[in-house]
Amino acid sequence: MARTILREGWLLSATRGPVPDAVRGRTVRAAVPGSVHLDLMAAGLIPDPYLDRAEEELVWMHRTDWRYRLTFQATAARAGERVDLVFDGLDTVAAITLNGHPVGTTANMHRGYRFDVRPHLLDGANELTVDFSSALQYAQDTEAVLGRREHVYPHPFNMVRKMACSFGWDWGPDLQTAGIWKPVRLERWHTARLGRVRPLVTVEPDGTGVVEVRADLERAAADGPELVLTAEVGGGRARAVLAAGDTTAVLRVTVPDVRLWWPAGYGDQPLYDLHIALATAGRPEDPLDTVDRRVGFRNITVDTTPDETGTPFTFVVNGTRVFAKGANWIPDDHFLTRITRERLERRVDQALAAHMNMLRVWGGGIYETDDFYEVCDERGVLVWQDFPFACAAYPEEEPLRGEVEAEARENVARLAGHPSLALWNGGNENLWGYADWGWPEQLAGRTWGLGYYTDLLPRIVAELDPTTPYADGSPTTPGSPAGGIHPNDENHGTRHEWEVWNRLDYTAYRDHIPRFCSEFGFQSPPTWATLTRWIHDEPLTPVSPGFSLHQKAEDGNGKLDRGMAPHLPTPRSFTDWHWATQLNQARAVAFGVEHFRSWWPRTAGTLVWQLNDCWPVTSWAAVDSDERPKPLWYALRSAYAPRMLTFQPREGGTVVAAVNDTDEAWAGPLVLERQTLQGTVLAGARVDLRVAPRSVALVAPDNALFTPDEVRQEVLVASSEGVRAVHTFCEDRDLAYRSDALSARAHAVPGGYRVDVQATSFARDVAVLADRLAPDATVDDMLITLLPGETHTFHVRTGHTLDPAALTAAPVLRSVNSLCHATPEIR
Repeated sequence: MARTILREGWLLSATRGPVPDAVRGRTVRAAVPGSVHLDLMAAGLIPDPYLDRAEEELVWMHRTDWRYRLTFQATAARAGERVDLVFDGLDTVAAITLNGHPVGTTANMHRGYRFDVRPHLLDGANELTVDFSSALQYAQDTEAVLGRREHVYPHPFNMVRKMACSFGWDWGPDLQTAGIWKPVRLERWHTARLGRVRPLVTVEPDGTGVVEVRADLERAAADGPELVLTAEVGGGRARAVLAAGDTTAVLRVTVPDVRLWWPAGYGDQPLYDLHIALATAGRPEDPLDTVDRRVGFRNITVDTTPDETGTPFTFVVNGTRVFAKGANWIPDDHFLTRITRERLERRVDQALAAHMNMLRVWGGGIYETDDFYEVCDERGVLVWQDFPFACAAYPEEEPLRGEVEAEARENVARLAGHPSLALWNGGNENLWGYADWGWPEQLAGRTWGLGYYTDLLPRIVAELDPTTPYADGSPTTPGSPAGGIHPNDENHGTRHEWEVWNRLDYTAYRDHIPRFCSEFGFQSPPTWATLTRWIHDEPLTPVSPGFSLHQKAEDGNGKLDRGMAPHLPTPRSFTDWHWATQLNQARAVAFGVEHFRSWWPRTAGTLVWQLNDCWPVTSWAAVDSDERPKPLWYALRSAYAPRMLTFQPREGGTVVAAVNDTDEAWAGPLVLERQTLQGTVLAGARVDLRVAPRSVALVAPDNALFTPDEVRQEVLVASSEGVRAVHTFCEDRDLAYRSDALSARAHAVPGGYRVDVQATSFARDVAVLADRLAPDATVDDMLITLLPGETHTFHVRTGHTLDPAALTAAPVLRSVNSLCHATPEIR
């Protein structure tokens, strides 16, 4: 097998559409893999699409057609040789021509294409063109033929197999990409090649690891010779002989006493090298084709056995029930080809550092690259993988049905064998949409995707990856996708909790005890450095033009303000508004996480919406598009900590819930003190705390501890073995915070600065917003609550020289206290 990557020398030009004069008739260099937006930006023909209101200037690109052209050197096919032109990914509607001869057409971003180009390949120079048509026009034309199906947002993204959020979302821009988004190559081979190879990995009850390699191969000629397929892993080896004409084989390799792969927090993640080789029987030492993978040995199931409450949804790994602590994952950049493996490593490491063990690849994005799953394999992050269907009714007729089956078969086979892969999921909110969003009336009996979720996709998973569980959708009630129990019923399966963001105060999270909450969240703007890098409104306000364009949620700012109003003082400046919305996001989501975790094992998982952003935007993300953690990330790190204390309501009163998500028992004194904001202890208790591994214990203190003398002046503190929770008896806006509660000193240290903060009175959610002083400045901790007399040291890393005094004053040193005693506008 000889592979020639076709990377250098591509040219790009517009061929049709409302093209502005600056672009019309121009030919520019094109990066492959890449996209049209990035090529035009690199040529200086368009502004950065993320900057200010540039998105509005680029709407013309929605209806423009493009041509990629490459001249490359090659030799014509020799006798007995196959030559294939392989595209791993084209975005999206394309026609391919080689030396003037049509080679093929595409209409699916989510799959690859292989074309036999022997008849058209020349000795010497060859000209390859890829003509992209407007995906929006294609979708609208398909809709005109098949009939409209309901979808969120203006464009009919459900009529083309393209990343749905490319057409805009309530956190993403409407920048409809086009381009060769994955590698292109010529493959020259003879006799046979390995096509689809699936390593199905399991563990026997006696600890023996099993890799069942299922291989499909392609022969250059139907009457080809006898072949030998071998597989080696962990010292085990298997061999199969394929008779002339055979194109499939199954090998079974066993590894005794295998080391198990575990999710993060449950054990190690050993990976084994798997080598697969195909050769002719006469020359086994000279392989025709090889495949190398790394596999991990684990068994994963989802327990949905009905119980006294309803239907659980609990991940079980190697026989151990796992509370899924995680977040939803969207494409990490709207322009996918800018996402490197190193960037993915940083993002997954941020998830791990926040004690997460699961990421859900959401159905409005893509099947992620191999790098993503390999990074998760290495770090023990379970992957819940949606099929790419989101918030829409999807036709089940051609031309879509064939594309759906082709992409599903390709990607299920590609991802099978990744130990991190924990679930295949039919899609996002489509079953819910049919139940609640008026679809039946609009559909009038037409297809809407149910056959995909309950028949086609589970059949493909059962055939190609039977080692991974499948769910019909999220949310869903297992076993009842088309009727009966509501798909978002809290007692059955998975639930999305969006009433809090849309209509209710975040304390309403406690009104429901879902079996698994796979979406919930609250918004805030990005960090200050990210915000001011991309938006330059003067003045910068929540309603200024650039800021408003980067707020995509319906009535987003109104919901932000209404969400703060019951809890925090009304901000007096944009600086305070920015801090208050970020703080309220952190408070709201942590409130939900703590509630859900306190109900383990009835509630078996929480996936926050969302971990990451794809561009600079006000959104639900914990990490913004410039990779900076927002206060929410620090709140999640605390709320997802292996051991956590939280005050929770239960029948009869408030209890302390001690959550122990470790393999060791948690035993020690639990100290409770009701004290004034100045530190005077008014009442106290000390009880023995005993929490078994992977469990929750509830402690009901004496009611006197929950009966303050003065609600505005007192707090209740619970602590055990370095873990602490604080309960206030009124909202922050009403608490008698002192404006002079904190004193601070800062000085330079190697690599940055040390900021020592001391409290003379109760100080809540202390933060050092160091990015306001330097774009590279990061801080090790945030949202620290200090009791009177306590100190905390923040470590700021930066390569810049900062004014130490600026690190110890607003708007850098912040807390709830500073909101309750607001200062004039500081920019």
